[in-house]
Amino acid sequence: MFKFLTKVGNSEAVVIDKAILSLLKITKNTPLEITTDGKNLVISPVSDPKKAQEVKKAFQSVKKRFGRALKNLAS
Repeated sequence: MFKFLTKVGNSEAVVIDKAILSLLKITKNTPLEITTDGKNLVISPVSDPKKAQEVKKAFQSVKKRFGRALKNLAS
């Protein structure tokens, strides 16, 4: 499967097909971990509950601090 980046505000996004999300049991509320080896990008659902809580806490912090700016960039 080949994908291209899609412009979203000032950023770029990869759109993941619904079938793949369903297969991996990923929803819009699933915390995702993004890693790289310098050549490849790996996107994985966070399976460790402690790590998932850390991701959620970090997201809430960013949303609180930059939420309005991010919303403006997305429109």
